[in-house]
Amino acid sequence: MQLDFDVIIIGAGVAGMTAALYLKRANKKVCILEKEMPGGQINRTSTIENYPGIESITGPELAENMLHQIQKIGAEYRYGDVETVVVQENAMRVVTTNEILNCKYVIVATGRSPKKLNIENEDKLQGRGISWCAICDGPLYKNKKVTVVGGGASALEEALYLAAICEEVTILNRGETLRAPQYLQDKIKLIGNIKVLYNTIPKRFIEEENKLGAIEIYNPKAEERSLLKTDACFIYIGQQPNTECIKNFNILDEKGYIQVDEYGETKIPNLFAIGDVTQKGLYQIVTATADGAKVATTIIERS
Repeated sequence: MQLDFDVIIIGAGVAGMTAALYLKRANKKVCILEKEMPGGQINRTSTIENYPGIESITGPELAENMLHQIQKIGAEYRYGDVETVVVQENAMRVVTTNEILNCKYVIVATGRSPKKLNIENEDKLQGRGISWCAICDGPLYKNKKVTVVGGGASALEEALYLAAICEEVTILNRGETLRAPQYLQDKIKLIGNIKVLYNTIPKRFIEEENKLGAIEIYNPKAEERSLLKTDACFIYIGQQPNTECIKNFNILDEKGYIQVDEYGETKIPNLFAIGDVTQKGLYQIVTATADGAKVATTIIERS
């Protein structure tokens, strides 16, 4: 069978682009398929300050730099919404919505997507006040009152970003304490236009004039419901792995993440997975780049 590529990487996030960089430098014929923006989740990050060697950079800037780097050395980048991966006798087949490609190795680097609250009007008001990306949509609400749902690192990081451009930022935290690292909690306390509502659960988004106007919130401790007026709501309650394209394989754990060995390979020979779509202890840019380098090196040594 004629192979189109040595390696096809599904997903152009940090892990996928790192793998492409290593593979192309080893003279492998590589293609990255991506259905959205290159960079994945880092496009939703306003400021990155923990990537070694770079004091501060925005997520979109880092994504653009990585894409430029791999394209400069000849890695092929294509739009591709992958429907499925098929194992053949001497090759792997990747089926997208507009083409079929054959290769020796497949690397799944599809990452994760933000979880939804699954409450009334959430889908209806998406793009009209409901968002999962402060850096994408925050500027639309300059000098307005906005809400952030969540108590982890991402929620607080984006609340800090929004506080610089919005009149007021209200954080809704379902527990009595925040889960974010202490340094972020300390930063929040120093910002005058950020407030935190503890023991607060959003129950319903209320539409006003064809856009978000308020949130019905509930305090289970006080057993009280109330309305919070807001112009926008940014949701940061966790992530879920994107594994639709390999659902035909029995390689997921109980949480839906792809199971891999120490080399990043699944139990399906020549099918690898890297980055946030795999179960691991730390989801950071540095661990994603490490995954990409490790799997690329394994493939280079085999071929």
